[in-house]
Amino acid sequence: MMYRQVYLDHAASTPTAPEVFEAMTPYLLEKYGNASSAHARGRELRAAVEQARRQIAELIGAAPSEIIFTSGGTEADNQALCGGYEYIVTSPMEHHAVLHAAEHLERWGRSQTRYLTPSEDGALSVTELEKILDELRGKRVLVSLMHVNNEIGYLYNIEEFAEAAKSRGVDFHSDMVQSFGHIRANMTRSKVDYAAAAAHKFNGPKGVGFLYAKKAAAPLICGGSQERNVRAGTENVAGIVGMAKALQLTYERMDETEAHTRRLKDYFWGRLKEALPGVRMNGDPARCMPSTLNVAFPIDDDEPMLLMHLDIRGVCASGGSACSSGSVKPSHVLSAMGMTPKRIAGSVRFSFGRENTTEELDYVVECLRSIVGEPAWA
Repeated sequence: MMYRQVYLDHAASTPTAPEVFEAMTPYLLEKYGNASSAHARGRELRAAVEQARRQIAELIGAAPSEIIFTSGGTEADNQALCGGYEYIVTSPMEHHAVLHAAEHLERWGRSQTRYLTPSEDGALSVTELEKILDELRGKRVLVSLMHVNNEIGYLYNIEEFAEAAKSRGVDFHSDMVQSFGHIRANMTRSKVDYAAAAAHKFNGPKGVGFLYAKKAAAPLICGGSQERNVRAGTENVAGIVGMAKALQLTYERMDETEAHTRRLKDYFWGRLKEALPGVRMNGDPARCMPSTLNVAFPIDDDEPMLLMHLDIRGVCASGGSACSSGSVKPSHVLSAMGMTPKRIAGSVRFSFGRENTTEELDYVVECLRSIVGEPAWA
């Protein structure tokens, strides 16, 4: 078999669109300076930052004052959680940007954490959330639940959970890193108070994101007076401009991209079932995003790592969150869903983008057929 390069890890990061790079280039070369400077060059850069803020706000149905630029989704999540809450109610399936932040706050004695219990397909219960919040009445509480799970692609009815929180006077945060740019948002109508975004998830540059903050946010990084004294540090003007352009392009192409990735996912899943009858899908097919497919392959306990063999053949996929790359620990998401170590070890996340083709997927199926061989499960 002639090896080729196939990128199926768009949930980890997406390629920067050429139009985004073009929009950023002037701010990397000739339009240098500091957006906080009072001179003409500084005012020009400030105007670019504010134009990007207005553009992003309009696209997601927010006010410009509700957009706080950050270094990415992780910082945005951390800022929302570090708001002086006595309790954080979350799920063990959250991204580590939320889970580790909550763990650190608890270790420092600044808050306590309560966790919802996922079902075997990744669902969460609003009734369980309501019960926990009723137990915590009178406490300062933040509920933090992601909109789309980064490993299995599960799409939660986040407004239902947010409504349960708001009806009890509780703040609600959502890690929306996997949904901004993939699902049309109208934050004005939303019950969500805080939401995190990262540009590189929707064909923008890495190292830039934003926190949507309907309510006042506590500073996480202190120093200068940038971002209305909420987030200190010299603005990444090129990144901010690129992020706004990327979100604009994503909205223009969203319907086309969704239809394309849905066709790819259905095609790939059909081919996999034909080639490897013991294969299983992780998560609820009716609730998972069209761009993400998490699959458990029929392997023996002593089977070498699937991802390593796929990588050798030029296929980029993931065993879970990109932030866990190189980790020997099993996926915390699949573990929280109660899966066996064997099933977790044989699970791979494939996530699709605009540039992928069915011909590429045919190649990946043949790679997997040669790697996995005869099914160990039926």
